[in-house]
Amino acid sequence: MTISYLHSLSCNKSCLLTSQFSKPLFINQTQKKLRFSISFCLKQNESGIEQVEEEEEEEFTVVTAVKSRYNEIVIVDTFASRYLLLDSTRNVHSVINKGGQNWTGAYWVNVVIVFNFESYQHFCLKDESACLPPIIPNGPIAIYGLGGGTAARLILELWPSTELEGWEIDEILIEKARDYLGLSELEIPTSKGGRLCIHVDDALSPCQDDSKRYAGIIVDLFADGKVLDQLQEIPMWLELASRLMPNGRLMVNCAGIETEVKNGKPELVLDDLAWMLNSTVKILSEAFPGQVSWKRTPDSEGLNFVALTGGLPDLSDWSSKVPVRLSESVKLWKLCETVPLQLGALNAS
Repeated sequence: MTISYLHSLSCNKSCLLTSQFSKPLFINQTQKKLRFSISFCLKQNESGIEQVEEEEEEEFTVVTAVKSRYNEIVIVDTFASRYLLLDSTRNVHSVINKGGQNWTGAYWVNVVIVFNFESYQHFCLKDESACLPPIIPNGPIAIYGLGGGTAARLILELWPSTELEGWEIDEILIEKARDYLGLSELEIPTSKGGRLCIHVDDALSPCQDDSKRYAGIIVDLFADGKVLDQLQEIPMWLELASRLMPNGRLMVNCAGIETEVKNGKPELVLDDLAWMLNSTVKILSEAFPGQVSWKRTPDSEGLNFVALTGGLPDLSDWSSKVPVRLSESVKLWKLCETVPLQLGALNAS
Protein backbone atom coordinates (compact mmCIF):
# COMPACT_ATOMS: atom_id res chain seq x y z
CA MET A 1 0.00 0.00 0.00
CA THR A 2 1.48 3.35 -0.96
CA ILE A 3 1.48 6.37 1.32
CA SER A 4 -0.84 8.60 -0.64
CA TYR A 5 -1.37 11.33 1.93
CA LEU A 6 2.33 11.60 2.68
CA HIS A 7 3.09 12.68 -0.87
CA SER A 8 2.41 16.15 0.50
CA LEU A 9 5.58 15.67 2.53
CA SER A 10 7.69 15.57 -0.59
CA CYS A 11 9.39 18.69 -1.84
CA ASN A 12 10.76 18.02 -5.35
CA LYS A 13 10.76 14.34 -4.37
CA SER A 14 12.90 14.94 -1.33
CA CYS A 15 11.07 12.11 0.45
CA LEU A 16 11.71 8.58 -0.79
CA LEU A 17 8.46 6.72 -0.12
CA THR A 18 8.61 3.01 0.52
CA SER A 19 6.03 0.61 -0.82
CA GLN A 20 4.89 -0.44 2.64
CA PHE A 21 3.04 2.06 4.80
CA SER A 22 4.59 0.72 8.00
CA LYS A 23 8.16 1.44 6.93
CA PRO A 24 9.94 4.73 7.68
CA LEU A 25 10.54 7.55 5.26
CA PHE A 26 13.98 8.95 4.53
CA ILE A 27 14.99 12.41 3.42
CA ASN A 28 17.12 12.67 0.28
CA GLN A 29 19.69 15.19 1.46
CA THR A 30 20.67 16.16 -2.11
CA GLN A 31 17.26 17.71 -2.73
CA LYS A 32 15.58 20.76 -1.26
CA LYS A 33 15.05 20.12 2.41
CA LEU A 34 11.76 20.14 4.22
CA ARG A 35 11.04 22.85 6.75
CA PHE A 36 9.81 22.49 10.29
CA SER A 37 8.56 25.81 11.64
CA ILE A 38 7.86 26.31 15.34
CA SER A 39 6.26 29.49 16.58
CA PHE A 40 6.41 30.14 20.33
CA CYS A 41 3.97 32.89 21.22
CA LEU A 42 4.02 32.63 24.99
CA LYS A 43 7.11 31.65 26.92
CA GLN A 44 7.86 31.62 30.61
CA ASN A 45 10.61 32.61 32.96
CA GLU A 46 11.06 31.93 36.63
CA SER A 47 9.29 35.13 37.65
CA GLY A 48 6.15 34.76 35.55
CA ILE A 49 4.79 34.98 32.05
CA GLU A 50 6.42 36.96 29.30
CA GLN A 51 4.81 37.70 25.96
CA VAL A 52 7.15 37.03 23.08
CA GLU A 53 6.91 36.29 19.40
CA GLU A 54 9.61 34.02 18.15
CA GLU A 55 9.82 31.81 15.11
CA GLU A 56 12.52 29.43 14.08
CA GLU A 57 12.89 26.80 11.41
CA GLU A 58 14.56 23.44 11.70
CA GLU A 59 15.28 20.72 9.19
CA PHE A 60 13.64 17.45 10.07
CA THR A 61 13.51 13.85 9.05
CA VAL A 62 10.54 11.51 9.19
CA VAL A 63 11.42 8.73 11.61
CA THR A 64 8.37 6.60 10.95
CA ALA A 65 5.04 6.89 9.13
CA VAL A 66 2.30 4.33 9.50
CA LYS A 67 -1.45 4.14 9.15
CA SER A 68 -3.35 2.29 11.86
CA ARG A 69 -7.03 1.57 12.25
CA TYR A 70 -7.46 4.82 14.19
CA ASN A 71 -4.71 7.20 13.09
CA GLU A 72 -2.31 8.35 10.45
CA ILE A 73 0.85 8.38 12.57
CA VAL A 74 3.98 10.33 11.72
CA ILE A 75 6.96 10.88 14.00
CA VAL A 76 9.41 13.56 12.92
CA ASP A 77 12.86 14.25 14.27
CA THR A 78 14.61 17.62 14.60
CA PHE A 79 17.92 18.57 16.18
CA ALA A 80 16.26 19.47 19.49
CA SER A 81 13.05 17.45 19.68
CA ARG A 82 10.93 14.65 18.31
CA TYR A 83 7.24 15.16 17.51
CA LEU A 84 4.24 12.88 17.15
CA LEU A 85 1.75 13.96 14.46
CA LEU A 86 -1.66 12.33 14.33
CA ASP A 87 -4.57 11.92 11.91
CA SER A 88 -5.19 13.63 8.59
CA THR A 89 -4.73 17.11 10.11
CA ARG A 90 -1.13 16.27 11.12
CA ASN A 91 -1.83 17.78 14.53
CA VAL A 92 1.08 17.62 16.93
CA HIS A 93 -0.02 15.49 19.87
CA SER A 94 3.22 14.79 21.73
CA VAL A 95 6.78 16.06 21.94
CA ILE A 96 9.94 14.79 23.59
CA ASN A 97 12.88 17.14 24.00
CA LYS A 98 16.36 15.69 23.58
CA GLY A 99 18.04 17.85 26.20
CA GLY A 100 16.25 16.18 29.10
CA GLN A 101 13.83 19.10 29.53
CA ASN A 102 10.29 17.80 29.92
CA TRP A 103 8.56 21.17 29.81
CA THR A 104 7.17 21.81 26.36
CA GLY A 105 8.74 25.29 26.43
CA ALA A 106 5.45 27.17 26.63
CA TYR A 107 2.11 26.63 28.29
CA TRP A 108 0.54 26.71 24.84
CA VAL A 109 2.74 25.90 21.89
CA ASN A 110 1.77 26.69 18.33
CA VAL A 111 3.54 24.16 16.16
CA VAL A 112 3.34 24.53 12.42
CA ILE A 113 4.54 21.74 10.19
CA VAL A 114 5.18 23.00 6.68
CA PHE A 115 4.68 20.26 4.10
CA ASN A 116 5.20 21.48 0.57
CA PHE A 117 3.52 24.86 1.17
CA GLU A 118 0.77 23.41 3.34
CA SER A 119 0.72 24.06 7.08
CA TYR A 120 -1.22 22.54 9.93
CA GLN A 121 -1.60 24.09 13.37
CA HIS A 122 -2.42 22.63 16.72
CA PHE A 123 -2.36 24.11 20.20
CA CYS A 124 -1.22 21.42 22.55
CA LEU A 125 -1.93 21.29 26.24
CA LYS A 126 0.70 19.32 28.11
CA ASP A 127 2.32 21.41 30.84
CA GLU A 128 -1.08 22.37 32.22
CA SER A 129 -1.82 18.81 33.31
CA ALA A 130 1.08 19.02 35.77
CA CYS A 131 -1.06 21.44 37.83
CA LEU A 132 -3.57 18.74 38.72
CA PRO A 133 -1.92 16.68 41.53
CA PRO A 134 -2.00 19.42 44.24
CA ILE A 135 -5.79 19.87 44.03
CA ILE A 136 -6.91 16.24 44.07
CA PRO A 137 -6.82 13.49 46.71
CA ASN A 138 -3.97 11.00 46.92
CA GLY A 139 -4.61 8.32 44.36
CA PRO A 140 -4.06 7.25 40.77
CA ILE A 141 -4.49 9.66 37.87
CA ALA A 142 -5.83 8.48 34.52
CA ILE A 143 -4.82 10.03 31.21
CA TYR A 144 -7.44 9.43 28.53
CA GLY A 145 -5.64 9.95 25.24
CA LEU A 146 -2.09 9.05 26.25
CA GLY A 147 -0.52 9.56 22.82
CA GLY A 148 3.25 9.68 23.10
CA GLY A 149 3.22 10.31 26.84
CA THR A 150 4.27 13.98 27.01
CA ALA A 151 1.92 14.81 29.88
CA ALA A 152 2.80 11.60 31.74
CA ARG A 153 6.52 12.32 31.45
CA LEU A 154 6.22 15.78 33.00
CA ILE A 155 3.89 14.64 35.79
CA LEU A 156 6.28 11.87 36.81
CA GLU A 157 9.19 14.32 36.82
CA LEU A 158 7.37 16.80 39.07
CA TRP A 159 5.34 14.33 41.15
CA PRO A 160 7.44 11.09 41.04
CA SER A 161 5.24 9.14 43.44
CA THR A 162 2.20 9.46 41.16
CA GLU A 163 0.54 6.32 39.88
CA LEU A 164 -0.53 7.07 36.31
CA GLU A 165 -2.81 4.99 34.12
CA GLY A 166 -2.63 5.94 30.47
CA TRP A 167 -5.47 4.93 28.17
CA GLU A 168 -4.87 4.79 24.43
CA ILE A 169 -7.08 3.01 21.92
CA ASP A 170 -4.40 2.67 19.25
CA GLU A 171 -2.03 -0.24 19.83
CA ILE A 172 0.23 0.72 16.92
CA LEU A 173 0.57 4.24 18.28
CA ILE A 174 1.72 2.82 21.62
CA GLU A 175 4.24 0.57 19.86
CA LYS A 176 5.68 3.51 17.92
CA ALA A 177 5.78 5.70 21.03
CA ARG A 178 7.70 2.99 22.87
CA ASP A 179 10.13 2.62 19.99
CA TYR A 180 10.71 6.29 19.15
CA LEU A 181 9.41 8.51 21.98
CA GLY A 182 10.77 6.78 25.07
CA LEU A 183 7.34 5.78 26.34
CA SER A 184 8.68 2.51 27.80
CA GLU A 185 10.90 4.53 30.17
CA LEU A 186 7.79 5.79 31.93
CA GLU A 187 6.62 2.24 32.63
CA ILE A 188 9.63 1.70 34.92
CA PRO A 189 8.94 2.70 38.57
CA THR A 190 10.57 5.92 39.73
CA SER A 191 12.66 6.15 42.90
CA LYS A 192 9.48 7.31 44.66
CA GLY A 193 7.38 4.42 43.37
CA GLY A 194 5.39 6.22 40.70
CA ARG A 195 5.02 4.82 37.21
CA LEU A 196 2.87 4.74 34.11
CA CYS A 197 0.63 1.74 33.51
CA ILE A 198 -0.65 1.60 29.93
CA HIS A 199 -4.07 0.31 28.90
CA VAL A 200 -4.60 -0.27 25.18
CA ASP A 201 -8.36 0.11 25.13
CA ASP A 202 -11.22 2.55 24.58
CA ALA A 203 -11.19 4.88 27.58
CA LEU A 204 -14.87 5.69 27.04
CA SER A 205 -15.99 2.08 26.99
CA PRO A 206 -18.40 1.22 29.85
CA CYS A 207 -16.65 -2.11 30.42
CA GLN A 208 -13.99 -0.66 32.74
CA ASP A 209 -13.66 -2.10 36.22
CA ASP A 210 -16.39 -0.39 38.25
CA SER A 211 -14.35 -0.75 41.43
CA LYS A 212 -11.58 1.48 40.04
CA ARG A 213 -11.64 5.06 41.24
CA TYR A 214 -9.27 7.79 40.16
CA ALA A 215 -8.18 10.89 42.03
CA GLY A 216 -8.12 12.70 38.71
CA ILE A 217 -8.76 12.06 35.04
CA ILE A 218 -7.04 14.07 32.30
CA VAL A 219 -9.20 13.96 29.17
CA ASP A 220 -7.35 14.69 25.92
CA LEU A 221 -9.42 12.82 23.36
CA PHE A 222 -9.49 14.05 19.77
CA ALA A 223 -10.19 12.72 16.29
CA ASP A 224 -9.37 14.65 13.14
CA GLY A 225 -8.43 17.65 15.25
CA LYS A 226 -11.78 17.80 17.08
CA VAL A 227 -12.98 16.74 20.53
CA LEU A 228 -14.69 13.35 20.27
CA ASP A 229 -18.42 13.49 19.54
CA GLN A 230 -19.13 11.31 22.59
CA LEU A 231 -17.85 14.14 24.79
CA GLN A 232 -20.65 16.41 23.64
CA GLU A 233 -23.16 14.36 25.63
CA ILE A 234 -24.01 14.87 29.31
CA PRO A 235 -24.41 11.12 30.11
CA MET A 236 -20.83 10.48 29.02
CA TRP A 237 -19.47 13.12 31.40
CA LEU A 238 -21.57 11.74 34.24
CA GLU A 239 -20.11 8.31 33.49
CA LEU A 240 -16.56 9.65 33.60
CA ALA A 241 -17.24 11.50 36.84
CA SER A 242 -18.51 8.26 38.39
CA ARG A 243 -14.98 6.88 38.01
CA LEU A 244 -13.60 9.51 40.40
CA MET A 245 -13.05 9.07 44.11
CA PRO A 246 -14.63 11.68 46.43
CA ASN A 247 -13.24 15.18 45.66
CA GLY A 248 -11.63 13.90 42.47
CA ARG A 249 -11.54 16.11 39.37
CA LEU A 250 -11.67 15.93 35.59
CA MET A 251 -9.25 18.15 33.63
CA VAL A 252 -10.30 18.45 29.99
CA ASN A 253 -8.66 19.75 26.83
CA CYS A 254 -11.62 21.45 25.12
CA ALA A 255 -9.98 22.86 21.96
CA GLY A 256 -11.05 26.28 20.72
CA ILE A 257 -14.07 28.06 19.29
CA GLU A 258 -15.18 29.02 15.83
CA THR A 259 -15.16 32.80 15.53
CA GLU A 260 -17.00 35.03 13.14
CA VAL A 261 -14.93 36.78 10.51
CA LYS A 262 -15.67 40.41 9.69
CA ASN A 263 -13.69 42.51 7.24
CA GLY A 264 -11.22 39.68 6.88
CA LYS A 265 -10.43 39.59 10.60
CA PRO A 266 -11.71 37.22 13.32
CA GLU A 267 -14.15 38.64 15.84
CA LEU A 268 -12.82 37.43 19.18
CA VAL A 269 -14.82 37.16 22.38
CA LEU A 270 -12.93 38.98 25.09
CA ASP A 271 -15.11 38.79 28.18
CA ASP A 272 -15.72 36.26 30.93
CA LEU A 273 -18.54 34.59 28.98
CA ALA A 274 -16.26 33.41 26.18
CA TRP A 275 -16.43 29.85 27.55
CA MET A 276 -20.10 29.68 26.49
CA LEU A 277 -18.98 29.54 22.87
CA ASN A 278 -16.93 26.38 23.44
CA SER A 279 -19.26 23.41 23.08
CA THR A 280 -17.24 21.12 25.35
CA VAL A 281 -16.96 23.59 28.24
CA LYS A 282 -20.64 24.37 27.81
CA ILE A 283 -21.74 20.73 28.01
CA LEU A 284 -19.52 20.24 31.06
CA SER A 285 -21.17 23.20 32.80
CA GLU A 286 -24.56 21.65 32.06
CA ALA A 287 -23.46 18.28 33.42
CA PHE A 288 -21.93 19.80 36.58
CA PRO A 289 -23.74 23.11 37.29
CA GLY A 290 -21.64 25.54 39.30
CA GLN A 291 -18.77 23.07 39.50
CA VAL A 292 -16.79 23.78 36.32
CA SER A 293 -13.87 26.18 35.95
CA TRP A 294 -12.13 27.23 32.75
CA LYS A 295 -9.16 29.03 31.30
CA ARG A 296 -7.97 29.74 27.79
CA THR A 297 -4.95 30.78 25.83
CA PRO A 298 -4.43 34.44 24.91
CA ASP A 299 -6.34 35.62 21.85
CA SER A 300 -3.19 35.63 19.75
CA GLU A 301 -2.83 31.90 20.32
CA GLY A 302 -6.18 30.65 19.14
CA LEU A 303 -8.52 30.75 22.13
CA ASN A 304 -7.86 27.17 23.19
CA PHE A 305 -9.83 26.16 26.31
CA VAL A 306 -9.23 23.79 29.20
CA ALA A 307 -11.84 22.92 31.83
CA LEU A 308 -11.74 21.58 35.38
CA THR A 309 -14.54 20.00 37.39
CA GLY A 310 -14.98 20.13 41.13
CA GLY A 311 -15.41 23.86 41.56
CA LEU A 312 -12.85 26.65 41.53
CA PRO A 313 -9.84 25.79 43.72
CA ASP A 314 -8.28 28.31 46.11
CA LEU A 315 -6.06 29.93 43.49
CA SER A 316 -3.57 31.39 45.93
CA ASP A 317 -3.08 28.08 47.69
CA TRP A 318 -2.89 26.22 44.38
CA SER A 319 -0.33 28.67 43.04
CA SER A 320 1.92 28.08 46.04
CA LYS A 321 1.92 24.31 45.49
CA VAL A 322 2.83 24.10 41.81
CA PRO A 323 6.26 24.73 40.24
CA VAL A 324 7.18 28.38 39.74
CA ARG A 325 6.73 28.01 36.00
CA LEU A 326 3.03 27.33 36.56
CA SER A 327 2.31 29.52 39.58
CA GLU A 328 0.98 32.48 37.60
CA SER A 329 -0.84 30.34 35.06
CA VAL A 330 -3.13 28.70 37.64
CA LYS A 331 -4.34 32.12 38.77
CA LEU A 332 -6.05 32.54 35.40
CA TRP A 333 -8.72 29.93 36.12
CA LYS A 334 -12.31 31.22 36.41
CA LEU A 335 -15.60 29.68 37.44
CA CYS A 336 -18.12 29.14 34.65
CA GLU A 337 -20.75 31.69 35.62
CA THR A 338 -23.85 32.18 33.51
CA VAL A 339 -26.16 35.14 33.08
CA PRO A 340 -29.45 35.36 31.16
CA LEU A 341 -27.74 36.63 28.02
CA GLN A 342 -28.13 35.44 24.46
CA LEU A 343 -24.91 34.13 22.93
CA GLY A 344 -25.37 36.45 19.97
CA ALA A 345 -24.88 39.39 22.32
CA LEU A 346 -21.39 38.14 23.13
CA ASN A 347 -20.09 38.80 19.65
CA ALA A 348 -22.06 42.05 19.44
CA SER A 349 -19.95 43.40 22.27
